[in-house]
Amino acid sequence: MKTLHVRLVQATYVNTMMKVAFYDAKPYDEEFFNRQINGSELEFAYHDFRLRKSTAVTAKGADAACVFVNDEVDRACLEALSENGVRLVALRCAGFNNVDHHAAAEIGIAVVRVPAYSPHAVAEHAIALLSTLNRRLHRAYNRVRELNFSLNGLVGIDLHGKTIGIIGTGKIGKLTAQIFRGFGCRVLAYDLFPDEAWAVDFGIRYKELDEIYTECDVISLHTPLTPETHHMINKESVARMKKHPIIINTSRGKLIDTTAVISALKERKLRGVALDVYEIEEGVFFEDLSHDVLHDDELARLLTFNNVLITSHQGFLTEEALSEISRVTCENLICLKEGKGFLEGTLVGD
Repeated sequence: MKTLHVRLVQATYVNTMMKVAFYDAKPYDEEFFNRQINGSELEFAYHDFRLRKSTAVTAKGADAACVFVNDEVDRACLEALSENGVRLVALRCAGFNNVDHHAAAEIGIAVVRVPAYSPHAVAEHAIALLSTLNRRLHRAYNRVRELNFSLNGLVGIDLHGKTIGIIGTGKIGKLTAQIFRGFGCRVLAYDLFPDEAWAVDFGIRYKELDEIYTECDVISLHTPLTPETHHMINKESVARMKKHPIIINTSRGKLIDTTAVISALKERKLRGVALDVYEIEEGVFFEDLSHDVLHDDELARLLTFNNVLITSHQGFLTEEALSEISRVTCENLICLKEGKGFLEGTLVGD
């Protein structure tokens, strides 16, 4: 178990403190959560390692555990947390597929999340990824720093007039679609529960999934990870796609079959791929491996393509989003302490 530091941050009223074990903590987490707990009745123990069964003992004496996307909160971990007195798992993210919430309910641990922190942050990051990849801005930036001002290999396409496919029209998907409409794009959308009124208001058309694949120049993924959406981008779906599409994923890494995408890139079936998420982020994303060896062969292969752009799950990383994440999480913790109900929409399985 890697432990770089554990630091206690106490609020003012020591006699009525609620103790929280905070896992996978990064400097920006501490900064924004410390602002939020100032003057409150919360005490955080920040751990930079991740929560799993083997580390759950570090929550001993805590009332709650605050976790992120790569913490492994399975039944065994939850049982260990319960044995150590934890009554709440507070996710500081929207997704909860890394938590066995059915087991939590059986054990008697409540699970809360932050269902919507800043959909604008992720939607804007999806657009930034596409614009950077399409116009080769990352390659141009590196070139000119070496005094190479050649334009060879930097040709992109106009987004204006292109057909964009949005898979999943929750808050983030809708905002992404609206931004694309501002570019002058034709936008098609797919969702199991289409919002026709919204689509009419913004000039967007709902289509069947297969039509998204066959008609779109760009496909942007904004759907939750479910058994039905797991590896929805695979060998078969890529084969049905329009010639040379760009695929953008800022949602869940396991929506994409990495092996299939690598094959499609090698066969030049895709114009490009931009990812803010990846199938196996554990031990890689959010970490500095610049002095280490990357053991994930498929991720290493992806990084060799000049038409692949990868960021390390930073779509949420804006001041506004971090402020909202810390606010909602801390309010849920205080609700537990005071015996009140949790904020609307935050309780998993409610």
